[in-house]
Amino acid sequence: MKVPSNILPRSFYDRPTLTVARELLGALLVRVEDGVRIAGRIVETEAYVGESDLGCHAKAGRTPRTVIMYGEAGRAYVYFNYGMHWMLNAVTEAEGFPAAVLIRAIEPSEGIEIMASRRGKQPRARWTDGPGKLTQALNIDKSFSGVDLCSRESSLWIETGKSISDENVTIGARVGLNNVPEPWNSVPWRFLVKTRE
Repeated sequence: MKVPSNILPRSFYDRPTLTVARELLGALLVRVEDGVRIAGRIVETEAYVGESDLGCHAKAGRTPRTVIMYGEAGRAYVYFNYGMHWMLNAVTEAEGFPAAVLIRAIEPSEGIEIMASRRGKQPRARWTDGPGKLTQALNIDKSFSGVDLCSRESSLWIETGKSISDENVTIGARVGLNNVPEPWNSVPWRFLVKTRE
């Protein structure tokens, strides 16, 4: 299998998290499994920015769970949520500053049969429309935490994709932070593609 040359470089992630979260829309999340590409266009993201962000895991400081967020940009941060779902994030910003973008949803484009075997009990539109669903469809778990998303040796990366116009992006509050105090539960740090193709 030919490894593409359009993998997003570390410099893409080593920028303000909100910028990265917005510009990841339209990019292609790729998982290679047994030589087969399983991929989808990123259509929803959320930004988590630093220890002062009370919606961010780093609010507790550097812990065994969050240490990856303090590392170099472009690494995967994968954690278990609600004892049920793996969640995939891309670490952003300068080393030592804990921030990441949660990949909330993708639009399936490659490896459809494989995704169907894992998510096919749901309509196709529901296969990867949530962060736990997309990790199940792409078979991403804790073993991917710390993986270099910029490396051609990796089996998980993000490629450049189709640019999404501002007119086709909804910006709003992050999901599921009901117990987080203001302003953190309603800051407009979620980015969503309006029209799916």
